[in-house]
Amino acid sequence: MTAQHAGPAPLAGSFDTADALLRAAGRAHGEREAYVQPDGTRLTFAEWDRRSDAVAGALAERGVAAGDVVALMLPSSIDYAVCYAALARLGAVSTGLNTRLGPREVSAVLDRAGPVLVIRDGAAGLPAVPAGVPELDRAELAALARHPGLGEDRPAPGPASPAVIIWTSGTTGTPKGAWFDSRNLAAAALSAGVMSSPYDRRLVATPFAHAGYMAKLWDQLVWGLTLVISPVPWSAAAMATIMREQRITVVGGVPTQWSKLLDEPGAHGLPDLRVGIAATAPASPDLIEAVAQRIGVPLVVRYAMTESPTICGTEPGDPPEVQFRTVGRPQEGMEVAVTDDDGRPVAPGGTGRVRVRGSCVMRGYWNDPERTAETLTDDGWLVSGDLGRFTPEGNLVLVGRSTDLYIRGGYNVHPLEVENVLAEHPGVRRVAVVGSPAPVIGEIGVAFVVPADPSDPPALDELRDWTRERLADYKRPDRLELVEDLPVTAMLKVDRDALRAAAAPAGRPAGRLSPRGCSGSVRAGSRPARPER
Repeated sequence: MTAQHAGPAPLAGSFDTADALLRAAGRAHGEREAYVQPDGTRLTFAEWDRRSDAVAGALAERGVAAGDVVALMLPSSIDYAVCYAALARLGAVSTGLNTRLGPREVSAVLDRAGPVLVIRDGAAGLPAVPAGVPELDRAELAALARHPGLGEDRPAPGPASPAVIIWTSGTTGTPKGAWFDSRNLAAAALSAGVMSSPYDRRLVATPFAHAGYMAKLWDQLVWGLTLVISPVPWSAAAMATIMREQRITVVGGVPTQWSKLLDEPGAHGLPDLRVGIAATAPASPDLIEAVAQRIGVPLVVRYAMTESPTICGTEPGDPPEVQFRTVGRPQEGMEVAVTDDDGRPVAPGGTGRVRVRGSCVMRGYWNDPERTAETLTDDGWLVSGDLGRFTPEGNLVLVGRSTDLYIRGGYNVHPLEVENVLAEHPGVRRVAVVGSPAPVIGEIGVAFVVPADPSDPPALDELRDWTRERLADYKRPDRLELVEDLPVTAMLKVDRDALRAAAAPAGRPAGRLSPRGCSGSVRAGSRPARPER
């Protein structure tokens, strides 16, 4: 089944440059809102067009030219959107730095990107820019917005010119910057499927430096999407209020958030909400059905990565089991294959490396030809680190990352497969499984569990029995750690390196875990089971 948009795009036609598209969007969408900030500040499409043109003109006077890299160290905001659009008009290359990055990570990214300018919020307590890198403070943007603009008489950047660099969120090694051109950004608007409908109002919680924003400029302009920036910290009551008052039509949330929304009367029967996204972790069939019945919206799943912000997705009409077990089918313009490490297709139903090809795949890693060659094949396939298989119906099932796999007693264990089963247990709110070294057997599985009810958490034997009834016995967790929350990286993914460090015999003392992003302490779980040999 092919993903379909709900109606034709309001802005028809082909646009090779961001400048032409922004001008057309300013005319076509006019006084419709493009952005709404948590403080109530709003920006229309017409004003976005005007302000970004003005800032582009001011930056051009300061020497920023087509092909130059400019880094944005700004929180998700109207200012970020204006700067991004301004750089796109110039043909400059935008790269966003997540405001949660630390000084070492910032230095590594800027060293690789080589920006001619960093636009930074000096009042936000962000890491300092390395010496020698020019800087523009956010406070100066208001004055830049009074510039007369770029004007019409200037050469336009080509659609194959670099437009944006988006940094991977890995927790080890040098960061990798996936770069995209205008053709990539245009393809995202065509491949959005049910995620984009004319004049949607989308609640956005991910940082603007994320691929979910940086790769979607064309998508927003073509469809006339309003982005409502979610406030922090998150609460179910606040989210329910925003969805109702802002007439939100599309929203994403982790399963825990959807579960909490079920308890909010204000989230029931939202008349404008048409589709929800189950993000970062699978939603159980019971949760999917409950959300559909009580909140009145179908939950869908999207599979993407920094290197290809569009890959696969489920459809609103798919059964709950498909939404829970799979990530759906390739979106328009995308191909997906499951192969062995040499690129040969695996047997039907077999597990292998996920490869992706299509119009949304990055052009390469910025200033990194060696890793580009390792990741992109000569015939255009992106070789991912994900392992998966296809169902007979053509849905892709992810079984984990190749780097997450651990070997227990000679058997390969894919943590994601175990996590999906444990997530169905009524006593489990969130879970992550990692391998940890062990004598004789090689590695054991350690399950970090956020209990649904902290006063009555599940026991290890209970979870092992639950897993044994659904998976091979060697996949049962050997150790349980009960945690208040799972640690996350700067891009809000589960920080498995932090969990592996906490689980390691020579690592942190059992019962405590305090990596970045994890709130509170960890209680030691049930006594470790004796590993089977």
